[in-house]
Amino acid sequence: MTVRHVPGIAAVLLCAAIIAGFCWVQDYYHATDEARAALQSDSAVIVERTSYGWFFDGPASGAALIFYPGAKVEETAYAPFLHLLAAQGLDVCLVKMPARLALLGRSRAARVRALHSCSDWYIGGHSLGGAMAASYAARHAPQFKGLVLCAAYPAAALDADMKLVVLYGSEDTVLNMENFAKGMCHAPAGTMQHVIAGGNHAQFGDYGVQHGDGKPLLPARSQQEEACRFIMASLFSERRTENP
Repeated sequence: MTVRHVPGIAAVLLCAAIIAGFCWVQDYYHATDEARAALQSDSAVIVERTSYGWFFDGPASGAALIFYPGAKVEETAYAPFLHLLAAQGLDVCLVKMPARLALLGRSRAARVRALHSCSDWYIGGHSLGGAMAASYAARHAPQFKGLVLCAAYPAAALDADMKLVVLYGSEDTVLNMENFAKGMCHAPAGTMQHVIAGGNHAQFGDYGVQHGDGKPLLPARSQQEEACRFIMASLFSERRTENP
């Protein structure tokens, strides 16, 4: 091989890497038809398309959750879950992430907060989205009253006054429970944790079967309804329910 061949080989390798990266990004979990239907407004919730993603505007008065989706999941897959939350009294800002990776958009909560006037802000997410929400909350604790993690855990210490709500399904085989236990060492006292019996990793959203996940023992709607009830009770009542 001569030196003059090196630039040509480098160009070929670069093109191959770009193509592989593009293919990897395009291989993601798509929202189901049921999920897309939940993007429609109804008598309880007005759903609006925004510059950052979607806003689920329910009967809440000044309280809103910024929600980060899981890795390589179409953000609209979470519409049924978040529509339910908004209907129960917590408005939700669903954030669309670059390349569907919250790792690349961890700070997008700042853009969301700049566009809405809410007195009480919460942040959270699912899986990697939850991890990135926790990371952002750890660095901007005064901005948030609470953190909601679905099949996720914090990787850094949280403010002692931060309300932390953690949920996961009993059949979740995607969540690494060893890492989860280590992460929960960063949780503040009074953290509210709940295991959804029969739930799995993917059913916080509506995007079909996730590779490596356990088989659920209840419908996605039931898992999401139970999650909503626990989140609302944990954030907005004095009751503290713990189910480690």
